[in-house]
Amino acid sequence: MLAPQDEGPVEQATLSRPDEPLFPPKRPDAPQRESKRQPTDSVTALHDWFAELDYDLEHIRNGRAHVPPAYLASLPPDLAQVRETAKRKRLFFQAMLPLILRANQDILSDRRRLWQIRADQRLGRPVAAEDRLWLAALADRYKVSADDIDVLIRRVDVVPPSMALAQAAEESGWGTSRFARLGNAMFGQWTTAEGNGLIPRERDEDKDHKVRAFGTLIDSVQAYMLNLNTHRAYRELRRARAALRRSGDPLNGLSLARFLTRYSERGDKYVAAIRAMIRVNGLERLDDARLVRWPRPEA
Repeated sequence: MLAPQDEGPVEQATLSRPDEPLFPPKRPDAPQRESKRQPTDSVTALHDWFAELDYDLEHIRNGRAHVPPAYLASLPPDLAQVRETAKRKRLFFQAMLPLILRANQDILSDRRRLWQIRADQRLGRPVAAEDRLWLAALADRYKVSADDIDVLIRRVDVVPPSMALAQAAEESGWGTSRFARLGNAMFGQWTTAEGNGLIPRERDEDKDHKVRAFGTLIDSVQAYMLNLNTHRAYRELRRARAALRRSGDPLNGLSLARFLTRYSERGDKYVAAIRAMIRVNGLERLDDARLVRWPRPEA
């Protein structure tokens, strides 16, 4: 799979990290059982943990529940051993959805601040020094001039969860590929830069690309979104997304996936596969999913 990048990898140090616990506390009404297992130790531990959190994708699809902030650092090593396809797919979507929503939440926070700065500029109000510095850093991250705030607004926007989930499943083999297992690489992003990366076994001798490796799953999700929001290959996707914003329509993963032809060497066949993944798995119904905020545990 191919996810093109401009010069070198995205610098993760500039991206925010989840401030909630990696493994959030149990719901107050959940059974308070002591366990030394971490959710990523095994599929069984992960399944039991999601059950304790009352984390049910069907309830979320039907709008009867929000998504718990269950941020996994990695997937269980025995995920590929789950023979029941429906169970493996469900666990994969449950693991990835909170991370995707969190990454989108961070983007929306930047987007709101950006809109406020733009409004102040248009009203002739002075922009605070702190905001000017923040704007310069944001523009550098998104590879545009800080003076071109309208282009920046078009780039600083969310990715529909349905599309992100479908691509993660397609690119990582439902979290079971070598790249996913060894490098938390959920989106098959290539890099030619020095540093972390896994060499594809089928790489031609005259090629020097690697598949980017990440310390945690959230790193992979954030880099994927930044790639879609900055690379020239996805300019039409960003324009289509901006058009949906202007018309007041919701961002639709099935619609925006049409602009992913350059994400993979498979082109139109890749787009068809992603759109089929969204439809078959009912992922569009997760585009409105929201994270629930739990009280922080007492020290």
